[in-house]
Amino acid sequence: MTLKSRITEDMKTAMRAREAARLSTIRLLLAAMKQKEVDERVELSDVDIVGIIDKMIKQRRESITQFEAGGRPELAAAERAEIDVLQGYMPQRLSDMEIDRLIDAAVSSAGGSGPAAMGKVMAALKPQLAGRADMGQVSARVKARLSG
Repeated sequence: MTLKSRITEDMKTAMRAREAARLSTIRLLLAAMKQKEVDERVELSDVDIVGIIDKMIKQRRESITQFEAGGRPELAAAERAEIDVLQGYMPQRLSDMEIDRLIDAAVSSAGGSGPAAMGKVMAALKPQLAGRADMGQVSARVKARLSG
């Protein structure tokens, strides 16, 4: 079952169970997916959908920070609930050891060293790690590996 069909089935289940908050989040996700399909005239793959979900989670984390700074804990709690629903569609996170192994393989295949190889290494890692690791942390680890 593709990720897209799983999300659609979950929407139907949430409708039947009258889970308003879950249904709302799933509808937002489906709308974002449909928007990307229409804009780019493509059929989304699971990797594309994971990218959309990852972006939505980042947006909600930024909103939580803003709501907490503004003294609106109830809105921050609603954003956290949406993150919980979205996290259910993300692939299993990789361990630090698995990430290091992928970084080592990408560095050796890039054939370079130093900051000049950073772009090649990150380009090789991005499709493998999409949604499975924090790319900011991966970038810092690659930078440390290339400079060390």
